[in-house]
Amino acid sequence: MGYDLKMRVWRGDESGGDLADYVVPVEEGEVVLDALHRLQATQAGDLAVRWNCKAGKCGSCSAEINGKPRLTCMTRLSIFDPDETVTVTPLRTFPVIRDLVTDVSYNYEKAKQVPAFAPEPRRPDGTYRMQQEDVERGQEFRKCIECYLCQTVCHVVRDHDDNKRAFSGPRFFLRYAELEMHPLDTNDHREAARDEAGVGLCNITKCCTEVCPEGIKITDNAIIPVKERVVDRRYDPLVWLGSKIFRRSSTD
Repeated sequence: MGYDLKMRVWRGDESGGDLADYVVPVEEGEVVLDALHRLQATQAGDLAVRWNCKAGKCGSCSAEINGKPRLTCMTRLSIFDPDETVTVTPLRTFPVIRDLVTDVSYNYEKAKQVPAFAPEPRRPDGTYRMQQEDVERGQEFRKCIECYLCQTVCHVVRDHDDNKRAFSGPRFFLRYAELEMHPLDTNDHREAARDEAGVGLCNITKCCTEVCPEGIKITDNAIIPVKERVVDRRYDPLVWLGSKIFRRSSTD
């Protein structure tokens, strides 16, 4: 059964803009992206909307719907009351290019700063070997579709634009966690996570976990373990003592 959906969509570019009101006919079972496409096809042909797969796997269609970061292709209209106005705005943390399309290149620059995977040499038989437990630990992190909802909701950069230089954000803490927990990686990523990625600025509000469309437990399984490893390296007295002993023995 169809009905007329009341929508408010942000229109504008980097110089400014405002919300525009529309009434869009929709059908039962549709998602917000369907409504945006119908709006684009019938009333606002110049509406800029980024999307690709429409299956919740490409991460392209991220926007803020009634103030909450969501994938428009995975947000069913049935979660809203038929009389409710659905407001769609661009991701607040990133600069607007036009309408609902934002410049997320900040994330690409942060990705360049993450060290590459550096495995140990292969075994004599030419293979690498890992425990299944170690394989499964990293699998969760690789479910990330880079929608950057966790990045835009993180108040460290959402409310403080000047933190962007020193803070990589939840998406890349996943990557640091994956590398640091990988039993074959030979690099120590703790100093980089602290100094370059700024993991210490995160205060564990779990807002990133709440918006993740893949259900990754970003805070509990990635950020907190990385923080613990960074603290152990820098402040644990036993680790400190061990490093002093090792350093002394290596110079003797």
